[in-house]
Amino acid sequence: MEVAFKDSDLDRLETDAKFDAGFSPGVVKAFRKRMQVIRSAVDERVFYAMKSMHFEKLKGDKEGQYSMRLNDQWRLILQFKAEAPNKMVVVVSIEDYH
Repeated sequence: MEVAFKDSDLDRLETDAKFDAGFSPGVVKAFRKRMQVIRSAVDERVFYAMKSMHFEKLKGDKEGQYSMRLNDQWRLILQFKAEAPNKMVVVVSIEDYH
């Protein structure tokens, strides 16, 4: 899947081993693992099939966005853009759900 980032810090977080963007090492590690899964996925059905990700469509002021669990506290927020010929996922943010 093609990936874009809404925030340049999230792009750097994926690729720069020394950069943590203010997140704990556990959150950074989980983010990088999720990014590997996202990049290797054909489409979002893969995320629904992996129950441990808790992939879900959001409602209310976040309608049109999706969340994916990083750990019990942190979620990765995504949006999808259908652009021919490939679908693109936009990594919006990492948010604290507590």
